Amino acid sequence: MSQQTVLVIDDERDIRELLTITLGRMDLKVDSVGTVAEARRALGESSYDLCFTDMRLPDGNGQEVIELIAANHPDTPVAMITAYGNVDAAVNALKAGAFDFVSKPVDIQMLRQLVRTALRLADEKRSGAGKVGASGERLIGESPAMQQVRGTITKLARNQAPVYIAGESGVGKELVARLIHEQGPRAAGPFVPVNCGAIPSELMESEFFGHRKGSFTGAVNDKEGLFQAAHGGTLFLDEVAELPLHMQVKLLRAIQEKAVRPIGGRDEIPVDVRILSATHKNLAALVEQGQFRQDLFYRINVIELRVPPLRERRGDVPLLATFILRQLANKSGAAPGRLLPAAQASLDSYDFPGNVRELENILERAMAMSDGETIDVDDLMLPQRSARVEAPPLPASTQQHTASIPPAIPSGPTPMAAPANPGDGGLDDYISNLERTAIIKALEESRYNKTAAAKKLGITFRALRYKLKKLGID
Repeated sequence: MSQQTVLVIDDERDIRELLTITLGRMDLKVDSVGTVAEARRALGESSYDLCFTDMRLPDGNGQEVIELIAANHPDTPVAMITAYGNVDAAVNALKAGAFDFVSKPVDIQMLRQLVRTALRLADEKRSGAGKVGASGERLIGESPAMQQVRGTITKLARNQAPVYIAGESGVGKELVARLIHEQGPRAAGPFVPVNCGAIPSELMESEFFGHRKGSFTGAVNDKEGLFQAAHGGTLFLDEVAELPLHMQVKLLRAIQEKAVRPIGGRDEIPVDVRILSATHKNLAALVEQGQFRQDLFYRINVIELRVPPLRERRGDVPLLATFILRQLANKSGAAPGRLLPAAQASLDSYDFPGNVRELENILERAMAMSDGETIDVDDLMLPQRSARVEAPPLPASTQQHTASIPPAIPSGPTPMAAPANPGDGGLDDYISNLERTAIIKALEESRYNKTAAAKKLGITFRALRYKLKKLGID
């Protein structure tokens, strides 16, 4: 096997010599240059297994070098060398495509760990290890929003930057995290998901970092933490907003130092994990409210990926429904259920506050309630929405006492003409006549398509069918 080569780009002679000596002891061949121009020339003449570049260079900056390598040498990992505490520079470097960053003064032990990880992942990437073909099919949808999400996942899988996945409950944030892991060079390593809201506060430190035998009452054996379990792979922090402040501090240190100290342990244990996180809450708002640490927010939110809610990609509902019904059939051993046109139309117009997870629950319930393999509107049992109808006009005697009260702003559709007033028929007859007028008008406007009429009225198809029978409308 040929000797692996590293390019070091830094205008400080001491840094170049330190890296050259350290990497040389790791049996790596090192080329070192001091300017962007020299780096361009070196990259044009040779191929490298790893690159290090300083942020500030005499004729430019490291950002240019990172972008050049990302564009022309995508399989070559590059790490940024930054001044200590320069978080903004590190974040920009990761967004531009850097694998990782090294802070000055350089910690030799951490440098060696970074180099080993970078070269191993680069080898796996070039050999095709961890490539996944079929898993992408699980992210169902052909809408522009989902095509953009899939494209972003492909880009994010190529680097090691922390990713924050934003989205409402039920949109599939963990699935997106798994795809980022499976399509990247860490696919052969573990994917460890953890729901931060499900761990009791007093057990969090032990769960995340592990503990040593006898370190507290009940610690009868050494225990490995989640960071150690994810070594070489990905740690997915779901509902990260639920972390209490004291754990946010400890998590920040673990991410920064790339090491953890088990409870009762003396030494820190190096860990090589990629951090992906998610929450349905507005994390930036929590930072402003002082409920989430700003420094941790910047560490985990280097790149943000928003997963759209189902109501923003309604065209994907039929594809998702078909996929889910096939999955349900595979579990039960029965033939896949089939949505009747009216049932499909009802799903297409529904807002899905619970998103894909709610769609799964609706279809599973519908399969249990349906007669045979077909699913009708009634089987879906979608939550009913009240019809929004303008209130009847007040009698003249009442109007004169309410002249000074401003009219209410209508929140529903364009109001329809209502019968003059209750008269002698009583309130029930008056309301029935009001409903009848509204329903007939909706049916006429929708050319007697009952599904469309129900949507126009803001009620379910099942509710409309009940009212048609009750009011005697054919």
